[in-house]
Amino acid sequence: MNKEIRIPSRIENISMIENLIDEVSIELGLVADLYGNVLIAVIEAVTNAIVHGNKLQEDKFVSIWLKSENTNLEVKIQDEGNGFEFDNVPDPTKPDNVEKPDGRGVFLMKHLADGISFDKGGSIVVLKFSI
Repeated sequence: MNKEIRIPSRIENISMIENLIDEVSIELGLVADLYGNVLIAVIEAVTNAIVHGNKLQEDKFVSIWLKSENTNLEVKIQDEGNGFEFDNVPDPTKPDNVEKPDGRGVFLMKHLADGISFDKGGSIVVLKFSI
């Protein structure tokens, strides 16, 4: 299975990604827990791409590719931003950060996906799930 979608950087477009994950979940027969992990991790990555990568500029796009092979699902999310220092993201579980309203996206992705990598300075995130 291979799927691709490209969306303008508008928060409302997250619903398109939710629908895509629903479709893929049915197609691959994902169990509920795995579906939840994929949905939350991908939504976090796409939200970060829209808000932080593309700075909510509607003339910039986020591209999402989903590929399943054997027992693996890979989701690649790319924005048109300059990337970020993914190794220097503060830990949201530390006392200084726990009250902050944001900063949990990368943490969630790392804990929900079976693998995560960043390319192009952080403007591409690749999430891997064992299915």
